[in-house]
Amino acid sequence: MGRRARDRRRQQQQQRQERQERGGGGDQAVRAGPGEVKRGGERRGRRADGGGAFLQGWAGGYPEIVKENELFERYYRELGIVPAGEWDAFMAALREPLPATLRITGYRSHAKEILHCLKEKYFRELQDLEVDGQKVEMPQSLSWYPEELAWHTNLSRKILRKSPQLEKFHQFLVSETECGNISRQEAVSMIPPLLLNVSPHHKILDMCAAPGSKTAQLIEMLHADMNVPFPNGFVIANDVDNKRCYLLVHQAKRLNSPCIMVVNHDASSIPNLQIDVDGRKEILFYDRILCDVPCSGDGTMRKNIDVWKKWTTQNSLQLHGLQLRIATRGVEQLAEGGRMVYSTCSLNPIENEAVIASLLEKSQGALELADVSSELPGLKRMPGITKWKVMLKDGQWFEEWKDVPSNRQTQIRPTMFPVKDEEKLKAMNLERCLRILPHHQNTGGFFVAVLIKKSPMPWNKRQPKVHQKLPQRTGDTEVTAANSGNGSDCIIEEPTLADNEESKKMQELQNLDTEQNKKEGVCGPPPSKKMKLFGFKEDPFVFLPEDDPLFLPIQKFYALDPSFPKMNLLTRTQEGKKRQLYMVSKELRNVLLNNSEKMKVINTGIKVWSRNSDGEQFGCAFRLAQEGIYTLYPFIHARIINVCIEDVKILLTQENPFLSKFSSETQKKVKDMAMGSIVLKYDPDPEKPHDLQCPIVLCGWQGKTSLRAFVPKNERLHYLRMMGVEVFKAKRKEEELEDKTEEEVQHRLVQTEEGMDVEDKEHDLVTKMEAEIGEESSQSPVKSSAMEIENKIEDLDQSSKNANTPVSQEGKDTDASNVKD
Repeated sequence: MGRRARDRRRQQQQQRQERQERGGGGDQAVRAGPGEVKRGGERRGRRADGGGAFLQGWAGGYPEIVKENELFERYYRELGIVPAGEWDAFMAALREPLPATLRITGYRSHAKEILHCLKEKYFRELQDLEVDGQKVEMPQSLSWYPEELAWHTNLSRKILRKSPQLEKFHQFLVSETECGNISRQEAVSMIPPLLLNVSPHHKILDMCAAPGSKTAQLIEMLHADMNVPFPNGFVIANDVDNKRCYLLVHQAKRLNSPCIMVVNHDASSIPNLQIDVDGRKEILFYDRILCDVPCSGDGTMRKNIDVWKKWTTQNSLQLHGLQLRIATRGVEQLAEGGRMVYSTCSLNPIENEAVIASLLEKSQGALELADVSSELPGLKRMPGITKWKVMLKDGQWFEEWKDVPSNRQTQIRPTMFPVKDEEKLKAMNLERCLRILPHHQNTGGFFVAVLIKKSPMPWNKRQPKVHQKLPQRTGDTEVTAANSGNGSDCIIEEPTLADNEESKKMQELQNLDTEQNKKEGVCGPPPSKKMKLFGFKEDPFVFLPEDDPLFLPIQKFYALDPSFPKMNLLTRTQEGKKRQLYMVSKELRNVLLNNSEKMKVINTGIKVWSRNSDGEQFGCAFRLAQEGIYTLYPFIHARIINVCIEDVKILLTQENPFLSKFSSETQKKVKDMAMGSIVLKYDPDPEKPHDLQCPIVLCGWQGKTSLRAFVPKNERLHYLRMMGVEVFKAKRKEEELEDKTEEEVQHRLVQTEEGMDVEDKEHDLVTKMEAEIGEESSQSPVKSSAMEIENKIEDLDQSSKNANTPVSQEGKDTDASNVKD
């Protein structure tokens, strides 16, 4: 914990004590002072009796939401979306809280270990447990999800967070979620990626991707084989909301994939991208597209209870047009033979079957609904409906477009009504759509349709070709598929004769700029001023030139394989020292280099090396980053140390252990190895089935007398759990240590100086120094090296002898902060 954090905690403790002396109510007073106001406008303060007791937690003042909506019941009863005799069960399920569900993610071998840990440890501890008088049911696997990798329990999120008996299980879920091994995702939300049938070679577009749980599923499917570091496929995840894109980046980063790119565009007009195929430009068509469109969300009433009081049919009427435009843009960019999944968390046919029927009708046979009745066995589903009516929020019904008065024709559109031609309707096979009802398997409500593209869309019979375009910078009029609402082929308006001369000059200038950027491997943000009016200005993506002198020492130090794709390395800066090196797949490199002018890229690539100034004296200025180690490892042939499971436990539980603590085999391997960044590899022993049975690759640093691992804190806890080490108690002890005052730390340091021998004293100073750096050093991917710490020991030792003076204390804190990379 840093000095500022300790001061802040001490100040909070003093405030609590003062309030308690005045009868202020302890911890509640800090969170809800007498002047604070809740969102609902009601004051969180003391009771009128002045006795210091507070209203119950944060609940006082929030009115109970009545889970009733007469219009909702009237609308869906009339449409008959629920089978006869099941209406009461349907409504009762909607009024119950949604059960907590989780999905095990990551590489398959690691996923199996997490599943084993869940079953044998955490689920067993939930047996015969009662919380608030409610018996906790044993978690059950979702019968339709492959390999038992998805589970649900009757525990709501609120109970999981608040109950002391479930604190250990909740802590496990939070920690494993943060390091990407578990996703707490609604059960029905897992269905669309499964129905895409993704293979590692597929090019995938996720059109409305935030917050990213489905995107994470798609990335996992690309990396089904953990022995292939660079699958041929990739995922481009798009969202129109710039801020939500960063939430999407956070989700995707947990999976450490070089095959994901996050972009920020309106999905209804997402641009056509170009790729270089054997020296010629071609339009990129996607093998798989996930089209999970914005919707009214009345299938989420169990978790979003505000929907009960806000629901009207108006929401669906307003969203129908946008949903149809997004779906249309999706099928335009789908490759022939490709598959697109359209999904919503709504039960309303205006957002579901009406959109699909309209899309099928105007496709004129280019699209068909896939029959997925045999896929996901165990999933209870209802067929899509073929007859429905349109209702306004005032309760007025319309069965056909001709019945809609002219003053209502801006609210209601012809595409909202079912097809009247019986033959056309039968050919559409709308019953192949999937409707998930909440009471069938204790889930939310959901709709899914799987579309197959058999031929180009009728308005685009010829596949789009790359045309020479007028420069975007001039502001000249041009219409392209990237900007047109109907997504038609690339069209360029013919310039007038007067403009020809100027246009040619500007075209030449743009071509020169583009060629120069491509030669330099620079993929900057688009030049259009409109793109800079919202969101953050992103740093450029600069690929390392083939002859960059930066790479040669790295290649030599780690003995990289000749097949290592060094052209896929990039940085995020054009000037100054390159501090981080990132890596993308070959296919994403192709996309980046050919589309930087038309695409707003938020993030791509994984970090594989970080600059470390101490490394230069050993021949390499860059140390390995844990984030990208599984991608890099197949190409590294030097500086690898195979360790046993006991060594791994030492590395993960001790911050900077001496070499003498490791096994004799490890000591022998380290003895003749130069100082610097290393790879620590654990291979499971099949003859010891009770030991961890999945391989582990860790980044480390070899110092003069010590060996340490550079692993984020939650990842450490993950590996320790998999090895059967109890980390819950360890975390408790850590929290207790954090509460100790700075005076106690100083007292221990004095005792250390007086009573310890040189080696133990040095080790304790290292530990103290890291404690002053704080918890952040074990969580951040960019960490201080052991060499940096060892180089600071001497200065710290000198300053600690004069610890009572303000100057030496300030100097000591400065030294500690300088250790961070």
